[in-house]
Amino acid sequence: MMKRMALTLTFTLLTAASALAANFIESEELKQLMDQKQELILVDIQPAADFEKQHLPGSIETNAFPAKSAEEKARLDKVLPIISQSKAPVIVICPRGKSGAKNSYDYLLSKGVPEDRMKILEDGIAGWEFPQIFVKGR
Repeated sequence: MMKRMALTLTFTLLTAASALAANFIESEELKQLMDQKQELILVDIQPAADFEKQHLPGSIETNAFPAKSAEEKARLDKVLPIISQSKAPVIVICPRGKSGAKNSYDYLLSKGVPEDRMKILEDGIAGWEFPQIFVKGR
């Protein structure tokens, strides 16, 4: 009985981990899409000062980080019309790709953005492997 429970738990954890991993995009893959001029909706949630220091070209500034409060989440509403008028993938970008990104992802999901269109930039801006393409200012 214990062995069966252990196997069930292991399977559940592996399944959950793979499902969560499917919602992340690595910086190398995102850079390839950008280099290929793929249509993308880059939803940047960094605080205003961080966005001004560095962000990816074409990012939409929302300053929604950490997207916990209703006010912070409401800052994401300005991207909803852009998302609804397109079929492009939606990439959520935050300082480190952790809870703020997940909060934003969940909020956009609750507003009807299809999960199969959304990804989170793995490790966020801090983990971006190509800093030479950062844009400064607004």
